[in-house]
Amino acid sequence: MVERSRIARTLIGAALVVVGLASGARAQQAAPTVTHLSLEGVVDPFVADYLREGIQGAGDASAILLTIDTPGGLDSSMREIVKAIQASSVPVIGYVSPEGARAASAGAFILMATHVAAMAPGTNVGASTPVGVSGVTLSKKIEEDAAAYMQSLAEQRDRNAELATTFVTESNSISAEDALEGDVIDVISPSVPALLDEVNGMTVTVAEGQSVTLETAGATVQDVDMSAGAGFLHQLFDPNLAFIFFWLGLALIVLELIVPGHIFSGTVGTILLILAIVSFGFLPVRLIGIAFLVASIVFFVIELKVPGLGWWSAAGIVSLILGGLFLFNPSGGVSVSPLVIVPIAIVMALFFGVVVAKALEMRHMPAAQGPEAVVGRDGVVLAGGLDPEGVVRVAAEEWRARSEAGPLAEGSRIRVTKLDGLVLTVEPLHPEHAPTGGAAPAQGGTS
Repeated sequence: MVERSRIARTLIGAALVVVGLASGARAQQAAPTVTHLSLEGVVDPFVADYLREGIQGAGDASAILLTIDTPGGLDSSMREIVKAIQASSVPVIGYVSPEGARAASAGAFILMATHVAAMAPGTNVGASTPVGVSGVTLSKKIEEDAAAYMQSLAEQRDRNAELATTFVTESNSISAEDALEGDVIDVISPSVPALLDEVNGMTVTVAEGQSVTLETAGATVQDVDMSAGAGFLHQLFDPNLAFIFFWLGLALIVLELIVPGHIFSGTVGTILLILAIVSFGFLPVRLIGIAFLVASIVFFVIELKVPGLGWWSAAGIVSLILGGLFLFNPSGGVSVSPLVIVPIAIVMALFFGVVVAKALEMRHMPAAQGPEAVVGRDGVVLAGGLDPEGVVRVAAEEWRARSEAGPLAEGSRIRVTKLDGLVLTVEPLHPEHAPTGGAAPAQGGTS
């Protein structure tokens, strides 16, 4: 009896283990995963690489959730993303989110390419007319090509191709509610969990004509982020930064030209200008905006050369503001924030009116009043001595100095032999030399 009881307990235990494993397996199967990718900001090569790799690497995920908030970007990068979506065997759910987001220009094409197109309330889609640097629509041939591409994407997903095509031909932009009513999208949903519940059970056609039924209810969302390096470079292609980089780059280069010797400002200005020009390649920039920004620099320089009542400065500020407002084509969904334009205008007016003006005054000072007047003057080594560098007092001012004759103790008398920037080169003043304007040792620290 004891033996039978032991065998029975063993069998029961084994059965419980089997049941537990089976339940665990069912629980695992009941918890699908969704890969989350994000398209935020300008559609550029960095975003295209990130999304292509994310889509191709989705593996066994039940679906890919692509959240979209973009003003548009490069046509070539957009087409690369669309091709990755079309070649994906994992369904891609495009979701314009959060509230206030947009799928403008290239973003509208990408949304149309997704297997399920969804939008959050308070979002919009459209404004996809191709524009060039002049700010006007490109040739009719390019527009027709873009319209045909939009139509083919909408037809591929059984959406309203006629309405979708107006995004290109009429630069039409519509709300989420109008998009759903017009059969351009499939779902309006306020949140990701609600969206995944709502699309659960939908059947879509993926690569090679395969039909896939979405299993997304209660799915675990796995975020896949852009690499730090690519993310940093991507963030540089922002309309506000492009505006700041372009104008500041011009300002620093002009500063280098009118007040020579500031190699740092010229170098930084060149780098910023290059970054801005590269950014313009990804954005619908307008020549009128660039012209206003260049004009603002000209007006500020004229004010420096011909000071008067400040009319030229006022013209510079107005041109700077207009340049920011007209820099990008609004039909492309891109603009510079007034919260960026106004502070930049104020700061730059002060910069040219105070900093550059003072620099020009110093440049034109007579030699007797300028820094070169200290050469040949006598002074004294201050606390800490020179070993071989330290601080000295010459002509009632304190200077960084370097000794030509090795270390000099505190209180040693010196004579200035050379001025290199703001650093003096000095030599010891021998007893036989009569003082010619030195100062007594100063008390206190350096200024």
